[in-house]
Amino acid sequence: MNEKSPVGVSPVDNDDIAQEQATIIVDGAYAGNRIDAFLAGHLNEFSRNRLQALIKAGHVFIGGRKIVEPKTRVNEGETITLTVPEAEPAEPQAENIPLDIVFEDEDLIVINKPAGLVVHPGAGNSTGTLVNALIHHCGASLSGIGGVKRPGIVHRLDKDTTGLLVVAKNDMAHNGLAAQFADHGRTGPLERAYKAIVWSAPSSLRGTVDANLARSTANRQKIAVVKTAGRHAITHWQILERFGPEDAEPVASLIECRLETGRTHQIRVHMSHIGHPLLGDMDYGAGYKSKFNRFEEPLKSQVADFKRQALHAGLLAFEHPRTGEVMRFESELPEDFASILQSLRKI
Repeated sequence: MNEKSPVGVSPVDNDDIAQEQATIIVDGAYAGNRIDAFLAGHLNEFSRNRLQALIKAGHVFIGGRKIVEPKTRVNEGETITLTVPEAEPAEPQAENIPLDIVFEDEDLIVINKPAGLVVHPGAGNSTGTLVNALIHHCGASLSGIGGVKRPGIVHRLDKDTTGLLVVAKNDMAHNGLAAQFADHGRTGPLERAYKAIVWSAPSSLRGTVDANLARSTANRQKIAVVKTAGRHAITHWQILERFGPEDAEPVASLIECRLETGRTHQIRVHMSHIGHPLLGDMDYGAGYKSKFNRFEEPLKSQVADFKRQALHAGLLAFEHPRTGEVMRFESELPEDFASILQSLRKI
């Protein structure tokens, strides 16, 4: 149990998940509460959804009486016992895929994701993903997310986006991290900063794109800016460098983006929306492909061979869900990204 838990709660034994158990005596202040809400308020290792599932599966007892209805009300002086079964094996299979691990402890792991690695299994990507790699690497240290021995994905990077990603190894960490990412750093220390190379350069040094996003009606694999409905999305950007002759319009620029929301393809769509798609982004910047013909060698060949969006998650900061410590990580640009930058600086 977390040390902040109230008196009357017996500790959960995290060393033997098959025997994990918590016993709580109901204080008068909580009499009349729903049992799922009561447990969620006392056991911050588990989400309310997870507790509701445990109740329905028959793992919660009041005075030895099995409770299967989450809306059951608790009374003063009752003894509530929760037993948590051993986590089930993960559905995705473990795969020995090399990982660039930046930090790891009993609760979470931070990795530096390379280009080409899909985060989660899905249609067309049932194997070879980050989840498969983490199941192999973490092994027994995965205590179960929602009752399954799997890593807890709280945010994602596109397949060809590189950089920092944090993953939870247990329910407690998953809840704490998920809450921070849902808050998007508005009230906490969460920070996410990305570096991107975009075509041309915005006229201002910095700005904000506030535009709702939704699945494109023309192509369901793509995201589009929509005037109504959709999901609210905000990206703050600033120019770090401009590239091109001094007496001409920049051919490209290096920008930093910070997210106030976290939507699929957000940076890529937002920058394309304001007329500055990411270099290499064939989904949202295909119309700019011919621009690289303006470059001289070796830059011309470098850009032509750059088959992904030039986007790197270089900064990630968050509060550790167990210790409360603010964790801050920075990642250097990958070699292909850095090489193009060096050539752009010579224009």
